[in-house]
Amino acid sequence: MLVGAGGNITVQAGDEGVLVVDTGLAARGDDVLAAIRRISDKPIRLVINTHVHSDHTGANETIARVGRSLGGNAPGNFGLALDSARVLAHEKVLRRMDAPTGEPAPRPFGAWPTETFFGDDKEVFFNDEGIQLIYQPGHTDGDVMVFFRRSDVVSSGDLFLTSTYPVIDRQNGGGVQGVIDALNRLLDVTIPKDKAEGGTYVIPGHGRLSDEADVVEYRDMLTIVRDRVQDLIAKSRTLAEVKAAGPTRDYDGRYGATTGPWTTDQFVEAVYRDLDRARR
Repeated sequence: MLVGAGGNITVQAGDEGVLVVDTGLAARGDDVLAAIRRISDKPIRLVINTHVHSDHTGANETIARVGRSLGGNAPGNFGLALDSARVLAHEKVLRRMDAPTGEPAPRPFGAWPTETFFGDDKEVFFNDEGIQLIYQPGHTDGDVMVFFRRSDVVSSGDLFLTSTYPVIDRQNGGGVQGVIDALNRLLDVTIPKDKAEGGTYVIPGHGRLSDEADVVEYRDMLTIVRDRVQDLIAKSRTLAEVKAAGPTRDYDGRYGATTGPWTTDQFVEAVYRDLDRARR
């Protein structure tokens, strides 16, 4: 688990090479590469993106271009020989990076996935380990969780955080119920060692290394906040009245913020607008 370059990064290293989940910010690409090289000098073979945001995909080009795929006969490579590492993501990630013909794309071509999948999941076998990419939209419409089955580690992307309230990116297809569904799916994968502690490691999109108990706490918090806001909407409360009611008050000391990229007000507004739209 690498931290400090944007979103958290997961590195799996073995005899076949290196697999990287998310790449961090573009400006930190060289730092990420240097950190990977302290773990392994094997070729970087595969990059997996958990979703589209630039703090998780910004250094795709920097990381992928120094790598090399296993070649045209590699399983899942569709006969394509690449001079760089494969970049794998859900098809909706590519759609968010792409643009209609004749319009400028929001992201440079070198950062785009070279391979996508659709449906509920995709399986990869690398470094003698089965790896599941579990599609579970919620934070955006292209989120995947990456489950390393032998290592018993899950990279959750921004579906699970320990540093802030859930970031619900409605502009990119996110929704509060989707995040709750994703957290429940994550709990289906995790297995505690003893009394909900230890066992499966969960690498969040941002924040500290976690286990099932942390995910349960986060899921319960979001479910309670959702129900409180839903109840206020049913009583015809306006957004201002919902904010004034403080539906997150007892959790603000743990997850709240009044400044920065994702504040408590922004979170409450995103939940309100998502639930109000669903009601209408």
